[in-house]
Amino acid sequence: MKPDFASILAKAEEYKPAMTKFLRDMIAIPSESCHEEKVILRIKEEMEQVGFDKVEIDLMGNILGYIGHGKHVIAMDAHIDTVGIGEIKNWACDPYEGYEDDDVVCGRGASDQEGGMAAMVYAAKIIKDLGLEDDYTLIVTGTVQEEDCDGLCWQYIINEDKIRPEFVVSTEPTSCNIYRGQRGRMEIKVTTHGVSCHGSAPERGENAIYKMAPVMMELRALNENLLNDDFLGKGSLTVSEVFFSSPSRCAVADGCTISIDRRLTAGETREYALQQIRNLPSVKEAKAEVSLYTYEKPSYTGLVYPTECYFPSWVVPEEHPAVQTLADAYQGLFGAEPLVDKWTFSTNGVSIMGMYGIPVVGFGPGHEDQAHAPNEKTWKRELVEAAAMYAAIPVTYVRKYAK
Repeated sequence: MKPDFASILAKAEEYKPAMTKFLRDMIAIPSESCHEEKVILRIKEEMEQVGFDKVEIDLMGNILGYIGHGKHVIAMDAHIDTVGIGEIKNWACDPYEGYEDDDVVCGRGASDQEGGMAAMVYAAKIIKDLGLEDDYTLIVTGTVQEEDCDGLCWQYIINEDKIRPEFVVSTEPTSCNIYRGQRGRMEIKVTTHGVSCHGSAPERGENAIYKMAPVMMELRALNENLLNDDFLGKGSLTVSEVFFSSPSRCAVADGCTISIDRRLTAGETREYALQQIRNLPSVKEAKAEVSLYTYEKPSYTGLVYPTECYFPSWVVPEEHPAVQTLADAYQGLFGAEPLVDKWTFSTNGVSIMGMYGIPVVGFGPGHEDQAHAPNEKTWKRELVEAAAMYAAIPVTYVRKYAK
């Protein structure tokens, strides 16, 4: 038996004002990575108010709300940390006070990614209101530190909380389309070494910055020759930071380090990407060191959960039951064929699917081009569509695709 899609959509529309208020409350609480505690507590309050069966905060600080007690475990995820506000002069409104009109909600986190959390919480209320519980347990997660280290939160949830869903719906912004993959990424460090001396006689030393110069030029050329995939697109790299060490401005630099933002398409692995750089003639000539950065910042609870800064690419086949579940729910609710596509940026799917092989499918309110931008906004219509989808997905899966 199919769910009553019309009733689900009507309920989602009914809760548009409540979702909007909840989203604005979250936006008003600064919640950059490693400082999410207050917004987590606000989410806990809302989850308890709308009737979640159980609400927990794990030792990393992620919040997990449970609906139902069935055997099929499905998760829906929103990271609730945000980036900073950047140059305040670029904002037409206060990024935390924000504003709303009949169509949009504006403020830091509106699209990336607290709109998804607002829609998920009210999807749970729709499930309760309409009696859509079935043989499933839905876990709604509000995860931390994603902007700092995407996927770390789900490494913890899978390894330490011992939660392994049959699939996960990521509520990162997709403009209410269905996404099934993304390129991966790596944060790579290249270091050259020299010998310092007084700047008045540079021939006495060995300049580490000069050693780095040809490395950067060969990296720029390498970017043009990386692999391309028909679905995910081309791999890429760019030098994103430059550092040096020197006794003074009047000295030859004895060290130089660059950071590389490496985006990985299908078929590009950790070792493949590192070896490409190690094989560059300039790297060999300079005896440069090539390695991955690690992430070791404590969460707001004080927990440190170290990881290498390697975030694999991933793709879920279009015929997979998780993708088809979302397509069926979309058609039932909106009477149209969905657009199935991919993200340009990175998500928690790098660990969920990339590391652990748990299928991830994306559907979220908000647009990718709003992420990290001044005057960030999301659309109230998309909050309604997302809440309806999230309410319809679990029962659609259990009744048609679950085994």
